[in-house]
Amino acid sequence: MADDSTQLQGKTIMFLCAKEGTEQVELTEPWKAVEQAGGTPVLVSETPGSIQAFNHLDKGDRFDVDAVITQVKIENYDALVLPGGVANPDLLRTIPDVVQVVGQFFANRKPVAAICHAPWTLIEADVVSGRRMTSFPSIATDLRNAGAEWVEEEVVVDQGLITSRNPDDLPAFCRTLVEEFANAPTPAHALSADQA
Repeated sequence: MADDSTQLQGKTIMFLCAKEGTEQVELTEPWKAVEQAGGTPVLVSETPGSIQAFNHLDKGDRFDVDAVITQVKIENYDALVLPGGVANPDLLRTIPDVVQVVGQFFANRKPVAAICHAPWTLIEADVVSGRRMTSFPSIATDLRNAGAEWVEEEVVVDQGLITSRNPDDLPAFCRTLVEEFANAPTPAHALSADQA
């Protein structure tokens, strides 16, 4: 087993967030886990500048965007993290470029981690049918209607898709996404964040 601080060495992980509405802790905790495992997290959004994160319904911190969704190349990323919050995935699923990129991660069999309400974006990308998943309970019906098998568990892994319910599940979610991302193949020409 690799040293924990080098598990994701050489891997670039896309964090995809709308310009506002991301649940802050669901961005910062997985981001920290990726960095601590030696990976390179890259914040991607629909517009340049920064995103406004939230602590439930209250404004949190702003985070600088590293790359804009229309300019990213899927081959430069090893995995995708979709933080939750209610507004964040609701906005993301209305952006065709976002939906297309999410679909490309699945088409290329790259691992994807989604927490809380984030599976809304996965539903829009038409990638949940036949998968065993969890989420924030309020979207369980949406997932079932889209063909997923919804379960009440803190973390679920199904063929490279990692899902969790809420911020209480973050320790298990972060640990599991690092393990799954570490086992994914690395592209031959991984780029640094400024080359996204």
